[in-house]
Order: sequence, then structure tokens, then C-alpha cells
Amino acid sequence: MGPVGKQSPSPLPVPAGGSCLVLLLCLRLGASCPQSCQCPEHAGAVAVHCSARGLQEIPKDIPANAVLLKLDANKLTHIPNGAFQHLNQLRELDLSQNTIETIGPAAFSGLAGGLRLLDLSHNRIRRIPKDALGKLSAKIRLSHNPLHCECALQEALWELKLDPESVDEIACHTAAQEEFVGKPLIQALDSGVSLCSAQHKTTDVAMLVTMFGWFAMVTAYVVCYVRQNQEDARRHLEYLKSLPSAPVSKDPISPVP
Repeated sequence: MGPVGKQSPSPLPVPAGGSCLVLLLCLRLGASCPQSCQCPEHAGAVAVHCSARGLQEIPKDIPANAVLLKLDANKLTHIPNGAFQHLNQLRELDLSQNTIETIGPAAFSGLAGGLRLLDLSHNRIRRIPKDALGKLSAKIRLSHNPLHCECALQEALWELKLDPESVDEIACHTAAQEEFVGKPLIQALDSGVSLCSAQHKTTDVAMLVTMFGWFAMVTAYVVCYVRQNQEDARRHLEYLKSLPSAPVSKDPISPVP
């Protein structure tokens, strides 16, 4: 018999679950950043860049360790409640240059303690969502929004920490008082003008009108009551006059014997 040739060593067996583990790991890493966004990481902190991606909704898969989230220049129209509640490490949130009109009262729940800057400039916000922004300690940018200047806006601004770099660019697009339209809001408020004075005057006038209405109604009731009593008294008197009177005897009363 001829010499038997050496057989090549068989490859080491690979565990069947190994490829699945690698696949799951890859899927997890791929899902750690929203699609079409970039998520550079530095020292365990993640910055999520989703600017100008045509987004109509806030992504659901934003990394929980994100410290910066840029959603500017998209097509967002509404910020729902709890949109960022899992991002308790977030320090800066940029929502500028969208078409945001409404903000849920609990839209920024979970961010009150750590958020340092919230940019809502260049949107379509007409009224300040006091419930959503009042609990934040962050600097807030609200410039270039079509704000309606009224008493509610002034009261909301008292509770906000506005960004000093953009506060002068907040202007009245419409207003309860025409003289404020197109003017910087802060400049008007700093001059001592109150947006609530017109509302208070309107309230006073409404109260006067209401009181006058009640007075007129009570007066009409009293007049009607008096006239009704007079009519009843007249009818009673006529009834008494119509009764036959008893004949009176002309003979003197004879003395008792």
C-alpha cells in the first residue's frame, strides 16, 4: 500500500449562537442612533445631530445618554407630551427653524433639572405654553415667532428664563393693543407698559355692564310688583264700592220702658 497522505486539520467548530450574538450586537449598535442622524460620542457623552433631515416627528430611538440634541431645520409642527422624558442627561435642545405651532403641557417633562438651553426660535408659536416651559431652569430662545402679545404672554414671560442674547428679538406679531404690533416686546415691558391693563379695563367695563343689567332687572321687577299691587288695590276698592249698603232707620229708638 502506498503512503497515506496527511489530512488537513478540520476547522474549529463555531458555536451556532455566535453569529446570532454578533448580529444582535450589530443591530443594537445600529439602533443606538436615529436613522439619517449622526451621533458622535466623546467620553461617554453623545451628541445627536438630526438637523435638516426632513423630520416630521421626533425620533423615538434617541440615545439615553445624549447631552446635545439638534432637531433644527426640520418639519416639526407639534411637540407631544413626554417627547424627551428618557433624556435626563440632555443639556442643550435645538428645535429652531421648524414650523412648531403647539407644544404639549408635559412636552419637556424629565428635562427640568439638567437642561441648560432650549432653542424655540424661528417657529410658528403664537402663545407661550406656560405649563410646558414654566418649570424649566434653562435659558429659552423665543425670537422670530409670531407671538400674540396679551396679558397671558406677559404673565408667562415673568416665569421664564429668557436667553439674554436673543431677548431683544422677541417682537409682537399681533397684540391686544395695536400700538405694540411690530415692536420689541421686552422694550415695551421695560418702559413700564402693562399688557394686562387693557384686560383689566375690559373686565371692569364688563362688570359695570353686568351690574347695570342686574340693577335694571331688579328695578323692572319692583316697578312691576308695585303696579300689580296698585291694580289689585283698585279692583278691591271698586268691589267694596259695588256692595249694597244697609238701609238706615229714620225712627228714633224708643226708650226702654
